[in-house]
Amino acid sequence: MVVKAVPICIRSTVWTHPRSVFHSFILSLILHAAFPPAPPPPHLPSPSLSLSLPLSPLRVHSSGSLALMLRPPRQPSESNGAALLGAPPSGRHRCYAEPFLRQKAAFWEALQMSTVMVGSPREDKIISIVTTSEEADEPKKVQFPVPEEGVTLNPGKPHWANYVKGVVQHYKADPLPGFNAVISSNVPLGGGLSSSASLEVAMYTFLQQLCPDDGDPVAKALVCQKAEHTFAMMPCGIMDQFISVMGKEGHALLIDCRSLETRLVPLADPNVVVLITNSNVRHTLTGSEYPTRRHQCEEAAKVLGKPSLREATLADLEKAKVHLSEEVYRRAKHVIGEIERTVRAVEVLQSMDYRRFGQLMVESHNSLRDDYEVSCPELDELVSAAMEVPEVYGSRMTGGGFGGCTVTLLESGAAEKVVKHIKEKYSGTPTFYFSKPSDGAKVHHLP
Repeated sequence: MVVKAVPICIRSTVWTHPRSVFHSFILSLILHAAFPPAPPPPHLPSPSLSLSLPLSPLRVHSSGSLALMLRPPRQPSESNGAALLGAPPSGRHRCYAEPFLRQKAAFWEALQMSTVMVGSPREDKIISIVTTSEEADEPKKVQFPVPEEGVTLNPGKPHWANYVKGVVQHYKADPLPGFNAVISSNVPLGGGLSSSASLEVAMYTFLQQLCPDDGDPVAKALVCQKAEHTFAMMPCGIMDQFISVMGKEGHALLIDCRSLETRLVPLADPNVVVLITNSNVRHTLTGSEYPTRRHQCEEAAKVLGKPSLREATLADLEKAKVHLSEEVYRRAKHVIGEIERTVRAVEVLQSMDYRRFGQLMVESHNSLRDDYEVSCPELDELVSAAMEVPEVYGSRMTGGGFGGCTVTLLESGAAEKVVKHIKEKYSGTPTFYFSKPSDGAKVHHLP
């Protein structure tokens, strides 16, 4: 079975094949990590699209995060990664304030990047996984037992395997068989494109094909989030996992992080395109800064006498300013302002007022830079360069910050012009990806 997943609206695909000479040969190559990452075969749907077919091999695709799906006969699964575009806060910095999260228009989109997972069940209770990612830490191969009564998995080294192990540990359906699998991805790690959530959703989708659960998408996203909390030790929000599971082609997704309700917002205008620009600067500080921001928001909510900052207004914050440190005040100001911007962004997007939507994106970036302090000179440079082009509606950082990517909304006819201008202005070496909103994780059977 092969799984391919991509963040940013990246895709993941999984293929499973019955045991045959061909299957044995492919598995042999995979388990020895002897093949380079490759795009899906030409007869497969584009990485940014996916759909489920009832028989034969299948593929899964999910927007916002990587997702892999595997089903015992012959099946590939595909899942996309995500990028935050709209007015809502940066991908990781607002879920804990219980706001509305707009992922996908807030922007989670599918790119033609992918993570592929190939594997098949085995007779014993051992799980063996190999990654071909050059960015992943060593070792590239891990083996561990299937968790069961008396056998519990624990996080450790290598770091990349913790996302996989966490999902396996918290997966509820049983009996889960052992399996061999390989993960190959060209989704940049640390780029703010939801590579971790993408991998989690891909792994979960893969497990669903080996041992089906009840199929509840909300529970699926929550398990993936729990895996990141307990195994990667990152107190992330739910946005990345939600969009990877529930994204829909041609739509943005409004997420209510309190009720866990979602609402699709159409975004399929062919005259508009999303450009993701990778600064190629790694945001290595987010592991420590994220929980710090979370605690500051909780402190502000407590001083304001609110269960969360979602109940607070900017007027409430101003009244309580004297009781807050300057830093905590600015953190709360960002979160409350982002919640208001998100609500407005949905309205202007529905009316196709891209210029106003873009203004909200820039306001969001400025707030992330000045009040939340999670941007960096490279991201600011990319946003400024993009906004110098008249055909650009808006631009902002995405992800955890301190490096990674920016997301830019622009007129489709100006794509080459914008890329050229950013290349000329940016002091570093950027990488560019054009994207359109895509489906969440799904499975496709191969003929």
